[in-house]
Amino acid sequence: MAATPTFALPHAFLGIGNRNPAARFAVAGIPFDLGTTNRAGARFGPAAIRAASRMLADGDNPAGWHNPARLDLADVGDFRIALGDIGASLDLIEGQAAAFPHLVALGGDHTVTLALLRALAKRLGRPVGLVHFDAHVDTWPDNFGQPLAHGSVFRHAIEEGLVEPARMVQVGIRSPVPHEVHAWTHAQGVTILDAESVHLSTPGKVADHIRDVVAGGPIYLSFDIDALDPSQAPGTGTPEVGGLFTWQVMGILRRLDGLDWVGMDVVEVAPPYDVAEITALAGASIAWQYLCLAGFGMALRGG
Repeated sequence: MAATPTFALPHAFLGIGNRNPAARFAVAGIPFDLGTTNRAGARFGPAAIRAASRMLADGDNPAGWHNPARLDLADVGDFRIALGDIGASLDLIEGQAAAFPHLVALGGDHTVTLALLRALAKRLGRPVGLVHFDAHVDTWPDNFGQPLAHGSVFRHAIEEGLVEPARMVQVGIRSPVPHEVHAWTHAQGVTILDAESVHLSTPGKVADHIRDVVAGGPIYLSFDIDALDPSQAPGTGTPEVGGLFTWQVMGILRRLDGLDWVGMDVVEVAPPYDVAEITALAGASIAWQYLCLAGFGMALRGG
């Protein structure tokens, strides 16, 4: 247990003091929510996730007995954005993300993932597989006339060749969606696991399905916090009923060991709508669990 109480730790992810940009793993905030189509506020997400993450700093992860704070891990602060300009902000985010070999990004709305995938695909020289938790498919052709926003991020990612659709799985989908958008997504080869199918299954079986889809190359994790049910994560811009529970998500993630993880983001945490930090803590816990996977390859096997 740390000598300093968790509430008194520095306001960094897991309270770590390391700022070295050359660290093996870098955590960066992206305080951007120009791409939201409902409630704004995700610009405050990085600070809230960092504050809540200090709750996780006083022990090991019992699923594998690893502690991400013992990794070569740095919190490098927040990325710059171009105030009021989505396209210019994405260019800035892409340029900054390119400097880090393994980035854990704290959003911010989901639009930022497009810039992160652009940087990653350029660095790797190839598209990546994608595990995408969300209530929404985010493959709309535009967002009320705006082509760059959080509802179209994966339409762009597919069309730009940043991801391999045949190695892309979306988990927790349940929102209203035009049939043609859903059909387009399927036609690209994307696997969609809706929320009800997750509820009717087990974390082990869902994880096995995800593995079957994404194995065979580098994989990126993008986690929209609205994949969780609003009872579990009220602090988000576009909540949808019938979502996943935190125990399901953590159980699925713990079983995705041994994959070639190359980066992740957790997005759409909007603290103005949160209650008792439960959304921020969920976001922090998901990033913490990812670092255990990517840094130690830990897992908890079982059905």
